[in-house]
Amino acid sequence: MLFLYNTIITIADFFLKIISLFNPKIKLFVAGRKNVFETLSQKINTNDKTIWFHAASLGEYEQGLPVIEKIKEKYPSYKIILTFFSPSGYEVRKNNIVADATAYLPMDTKENAQKFLKLVHPEMAFFIKYEYWPNYLNELKKENTPTYLISGIFRENQLFFKWYGQFYRNALNTFTYFFVQNEASKKLLLQLGKTNVAVSGDTRFDRVATILEKDNTLDFISEFKNDTLTIVIGSSWPKDENLLIDYINSTTQNTKFIIAPHNIKSEQIEQLKNSISKKTVLFSEKENKNLADFDVFIIDTIGILTKIYSYADIAYVGGGFGNPGVHNILEPATFGVPIVIGPNFSHFAEATALVNLGGCISIMNANELQNTFDSLISDKITRNKKGTICRDFVKTNTGATNMILESI
Repeated sequence: MLFLYNTIITIADFFLKIISLFNPKIKLFVAGRKNVFETLSQKINTNDKTIWFHAASLGEYEQGLPVIEKIKEKYPSYKIILTFFSPSGYEVRKNNIVADATAYLPMDTKENAQKFLKLVHPEMAFFIKYEYWPNYLNELKKENTPTYLISGIFRENQLFFKWYGQFYRNALNTFTYFFVQNEASKKLLLQLGKTNVAVSGDTRFDRVATILEKDNTLDFISEFKNDTLTIVIGSSWPKDENLLIDYINSTTQNTKFIIAPHNIKSEQIEQLKNSISKKTVLFSEKENKNLADFDVFIIDTIGILTKIYSYADIAYVGGGFGNPGVHNILEPATFGVPIVIGPNFSHFAEATALVNLGGCISIMNANELQNTFDSLISDKITRNKKGTICRDFVKTNTGATNMILESI
């Protein structure tokens, strides 16, 4: 089976290079891996002590960040090596300051795994949430390197739990310990005979809880808000925006809107702006403008959405009308903001929990969106109550990072 897997990986690598000629994202995926070993050899010496963290993409990086920071604090003499699989993670966080070396993870061939581990020679390895690369894991086990899964989550429909999933079940044998998000994940691992497992919770709660300790001031957002009730729309997709634009254009409520789309390509931003009939300004055009005069503020940049949520009276988090579903709701939640999302959230434990608790409202269509927004805008008591539910939910679910550090 390993031979078949390696054959598939080799074929995939070949075709990805062809596809990269026509697909910008795949081009980044392929080009970014060309000089990985050279980069690592320049940043890591043979006598360096290192700890390796692997994140699939940006969300997993954010999830693992509290553990990375604590490990760096606890082991200051060690170099932190961070790898990403996806361009959407690496390209955004390649210049992070927490890791000593950041790179794409080379394709999971036996040769790459051996070469990578010889260069990095980690004394511990952490995989964040998921991604189980058999060759890397097998080589880690051969080297007797303690290997941990943090903030892991398992579901019955994964290959591990299928009758034909023995190959991937074998990959799980390489882990020293599993730190999972919930009891359901622990139960599934126990069914496979894995007793080296603990329910630590989700480290993202620790990350978002620390946001409150930072300076979240953005003077230009304060100027735009101008003490007016403001709805912040974060990580929106076109399916979200189709509903939201209708509401923005038609509402007579004394409300302002900040939109931070998931995609900030100039043509899509321009299309979004042109579809809004109210006075609208872009982040890239904000200089020398009296921002208080505008009704809608479109954020055509990245990296400031978290701080913007601190100014929200109501938050709409996008992605819930697509697949796999809603984006990160914990950032607005930590600021005590009531949240509105689309219908696709069942794969996200925190969204499911907050919907059940009443801090988050799921809407199915334009009518429900209008009724929900109008109700939250007009009813300050309900708005504050739902916001408090969100804030308390984050507070009560912190502690995963400390549990992991104490265990290892």
